[in-house]
Amino acid sequence: MLAYLSVYTHYPLIAAPFGATAVLVYGVPNSPLAQPRNVIGGNCIGAIVSILLVQFFGTEPWVMGLAVATTIKVMKLTRTVHPPGGAVALVGVMSSASWGFLWMPVFVGSLLIIMWTFIFNNVVPGRSYPHHWL
Repeated sequence: MLAYLSVYTHYPLIAAPFGATAVLVYGVPNSPLAQPRNVIGGNCIGAIVSILLVQFFGTEPWVMGLAVATTIKVMKLTRTVHPPGGAVALVGVMSSASWGFLWMPVFVGSLLIIMWTFIFNNVVPGRSYPHHWL
């Protein structure tokens, strides 16, 4: 489903951070980095930061580094650290993202990951998700 979303939205590189998110939510579902607040917040912060930096500075290589560093700082300040959020910021700059990138694929994709993780981890015996919502 996420692969289709990445192709449909013309942001194929978004598959990489979504893949990393899947490793966290399915592999270590109790990790603070895998909780819904962090997944949605971290990915959306990465998108917002990248969009703003692209609008002001373009897509030069130094903007990619600035996007990742700024995303890390904002995620730490908002207690939404989610490592794939840094990759979302990188993809946003590399793809010259516009505001549509925030909604689709980032926000919708993050919600889909949370929804499927919730279903899977609460159907399989001995697993539960999320550890906390906020």
